[in-house]
Amino acid sequence: MNYKSRFLTSAASSSQFPELSTAEIAFVGRSNVGKSTLLNHFSQTKKLAHISNKPGKTRLINFFSFGEKLTLVDLPGYGFAKVPKTMREKWGDLVQKYLETRKNLALILLLIDLRMPPTKDDLAFAKWATYFKKRFVIVFTKADKLKTHQQKQQAEKNFALLKEAIGDTPVSHILYSIKDARARTALAKEIEKFLP
Repeated sequence: MNYKSRFLTSAASSSQFPELSTAEIAFVGRSNVGKSTLLNHFSQTKKLAHISNKPGKTRLINFFSFGEKLTLVDLPGYGFAKVPKTMREKWGDLVQKYLETRKNLALILLLIDLRMPPTKDDLAFAKWATYFKKRFVIVFTKADKLKTHQQKQQAEKNFALLKEAIGDTPVSHILYSIKDARARTALAKEIEKFLP
């Protein structure tokens, strides 16, 4: 899965969502989970998504073309972004509108920091996605921050906690390290399972 990527557009409201014929893969996760870093690594483009040291900088829904048949969609992160409550609520409404109305949404990638247990927001999102029968894959990010022997063990712990939210629904999970090319290959194979 080696496609040329480019920025398409940003949306601050549902009226600005672009009309696309491609399948869409949405990236969801807390504010500092590493969405932009993963997007850049996966697309093999250093500056596709802007990386900030301050969580919560993604305030719009950003659309990126990925070849001719796929669009990557970066959603605003949830969690502790230091912005007014009214703005956080606006982001929440915008994200919910996108997730509930996009007909081309093929898959949601729920990004969770491997190093720590899933947050309440992570669990709530997994529960929501399961209830509404949204197709999603859990991606444990920042795997390179742990030693190799710790990675699988931590992933099993975190996934066990997530199972309480998703029940018996079959959901795949993968470990992602930006220092390991195999992680990109594994994610690409997972995505391809859900494409039309």
